[in-house]
Amino acid sequence: MANPTRLRVQQQNHPQRGSRIKVDPIRELAAIESIKKMLESTPRDYLLFVMGINNGLRAGDLLQLHAGSFRNVRIGDTIPIREQKTDKPQEIVINKPIKQALVRHFEALKPLDEDYLFKSRKGSNKPITVQLVNLLVKRWCKAINLEGNFGSHTLRKTFGYILRRKYGVGWEIISRRYNHSSPSVTRAYLGVQDEEVNQVLVQCAI
Repeated sequence: MANPTRLRVQQQNHPQRGSRIKVDPIRELAAIESIKKMLESTPRDYLLFVMGINNGLRAGDLLQLHAGSFRNVRIGDTIPIREQKTDKPQEIVINKPIKQALVRHFEALKPLDEDYLFKSRKGSNKPITVQLVNLLVKRWCKAINLEGNFGSHTLRKTFGYILRRKYGVGWEIISRRYNHSSPSVTRAYLGVQDEEVNQVLVQCAI
């Protein structure tokens, strides 16, 4: 017979069939910098974090990338991909933080062109799993004492959140990058906290 206490814990930590657990973005630039600093000694994970928050792609799409596609890229280059979930065309844009992370990654790990960019350390040429990305992101956020629910989608959400809140990028552009059907889908995806609304009302006095 199942342990009732264990069942209650499982019910609290797992959504009902068909439902979803909301995952939070990282909302502060200082927290992002803290995670970067923490990951400096692990080039693969550093690149995963930087590429995730700078491109807004799903973790599953990042994990399919091969090292050869990025060996000699320059800032401003684009790498075409196709999203696994939607089968829509998408591209990875190389900016300065990604280029720097790539240089560190290639110098430290010396991957072959056919190697997955985010290769598993278990010996075979396989990428790490989305489940591991989920666990890693949770560990990183916990290590710097961030409160909230974090996971692999945190990287994707952080991209949109920082673009909107810190740089004033419009919903339409973020929605297009996410390949969402409309800006309203993007607004619901990222969420708008009450304190953000209140801050706007205070600052935008008429």
